[in-house]
Amino acid sequence: MCGIVGYVGQRKAAGVLIDCLSKLEYRGYDSAGVALFEKSGIEVIKATGRLKVLAAALEAKPELSATCGIGHTRWATHGAPSDLNSHPHTSEHVTLVHNGIIENYLKLKEMLLSNGYTFQSETDTEVLVKLFDFNYDGDPLCTILKTLSQVRGSYGLAIMFKDFPDRIYGVRKESPLIVGYGQGENFLASDIPALLKYTREYSILEEGQIAEVTEDKITIYDEFGNPTEKEHLTADWDVEAAEKCGYAHFMLKEIHEQPKAMLSTISPRIEDGMPDLHVKSLTDDYLRKVKRIHIVACGTAMHAGMVGKTAIERLCRVPVEVDIASEFRYRDPIIGEDELTVIISQSGETLDTLAALKLARAKGSKVLGIVNVVGSSIARESDDVIYTYAGPEIAVASTKAYSVQLAVLYLLALRMAYARNTLSQEKVQAYVKELLRLPELIGEVLEDSEQIKYLASQFMNCDDLFYLGRGFDYALSLEGSLKLKEISYVHSEAYAAGELKHGTISLIVEGTPVIALATQDDVFEKTISNVKEVKSRGAKVILFCKKGVSVPADVADYIVSLPVYEEIFMPMLTAVPLQLFAYYMAVLRGCDVDKPRNLAKSVTVE
Repeated sequence: MCGIVGYVGQRKAAGVLIDCLSKLEYRGYDSAGVALFEKSGIEVIKATGRLKVLAAALEAKPELSATCGIGHTRWATHGAPSDLNSHPHTSEHVTLVHNGIIENYLKLKEMLLSNGYTFQSETDTEVLVKLFDFNYDGDPLCTILKTLSQVRGSYGLAIMFKDFPDRIYGVRKESPLIVGYGQGENFLASDIPALLKYTREYSILEEGQIAEVTEDKITIYDEFGNPTEKEHLTADWDVEAAEKCGYAHFMLKEIHEQPKAMLSTISPRIEDGMPDLHVKSLTDDYLRKVKRIHIVACGTAMHAGMVGKTAIERLCRVPVEVDIASEFRYRDPIIGEDELTVIISQSGETLDTLAALKLARAKGSKVLGIVNVVGSSIARESDDVIYTYAGPEIAVASTKAYSVQLAVLYLLALRMAYARNTLSQEKVQAYVKELLRLPELIGEVLEDSEQIKYLASQFMNCDDLFYLGRGFDYALSLEGSLKLKEISYVHSEAYAAGELKHGTISLIVEGTPVIALATQDDVFEKTISNVKEVKSRGAKVILFCKKGVSVPADVADYIVSLPVYEEIFMPMLTAVPLQLFAYYMAVLRGCDVDKPRNLAKSVTVE
């Protein structure tokens, strides 16, 4: 998702905007630009490529002295990456940057063309800025209200009006936007990390709210243009948490932060050896009455949901359906009032997931959000929310967020199993005791990562790679495959091991790399049998299993031995070396690990 920043204060705005945008690079982008209130008027500078290209262009203009401006990093939607399509876009009276998609832009463009407007770019944003210009009557607030009443779609906007050089405006719908409060300066941004160097005090704009930002004041208006009060929040993590701290990449740092993130997520939710989710409405009585659970998410969060499904069904004997959020919205799902919908999102702003949440509520389901960002849209829209306490996750590829999502799902499963009497209190406490060992065991895996680095060096030049597993291992293999694809660009697929003979095995030829997960005792022998099938056809096999198990000599070329652990929790442990394997593969192949091509951290367009 694109990044937005805005600044009004006493410093030179160009430097502040570049600095703030640099903290949003993890969101994914292919061009960047700024607009500055200079004495001669609004000056727009933009460039295709990384932020350093824009920074160099600004450094070549030492005469820039503006103390008010807006900036943007763009991820191409309408129109290919180019200087013309980059933001900001400008018209005679208005300049703006935009996250989101204007769905009716073609109809609006036809109207504007008939009124004499011309267009240089392919973007919906240029249509939007010229619609603002068309409606401009000298009053920014009235112009914003009138223009947005004509627009259908999603947007986060930072807007400058030529006649008001001491202020900027922000407004949002289905795209996050916050305001930051400083001393003699104030800010707009699409995410908190952009502002941490300057302030930790912020407010989150609600749908349709408009922020007017000047040097000494921020005024918030509701969707009708009436001033309204906003709660001031304080970011509970600092600049250091959003920096690499000596690690080569954010992704590697976040992989190594998993023991701490796990401890922060699990420990506060254990009381007298029992899981306590601290969600008032999730009483044991309510959990006993739940007839079905729907888990809805996208990408990595959906894969966490698949592990959660297996755990909940096995421990609680409650049917669970897992849906990709974008599919859930359009399949007209059957949801009853006695069913619980669990919405999982790292950012809490994923558009398809948010829309699925609203649909589930409209159908009468209770909604539980599992998110990492306090005050995010999904957190606010859910009936109840469980925060994962992972801290900031900057790398586009999710690692620690996935792990803590799993932790919360396991806690939910254990509490529900106790409430429904499918597990005794003694058994739940035994599981909890094992769960509390997890941070230490993950630490052991991280300390012994050289083997994973070596294996990556052996397979770094492969074109295709397959992951196999059964049960929990199959659910985890989907996430392992996604990690490899998204950061190393190696084509990878994950399959249920028992499905090989139903067609997939035709893809196995001499030298084909296969990662096989065999951490589950009840299906270990069957998984080994499936692995033998690919090995006999020439596959090069890396087998992940627990230490001490007996593995036939002809099954694998390499064996990764994992600490012996309660097998129901093995996905949380096995995920770590799979993340490391993807990471080292990407590094060895020379990929941009933290900012993989074509990807964004938070997807807020459909």
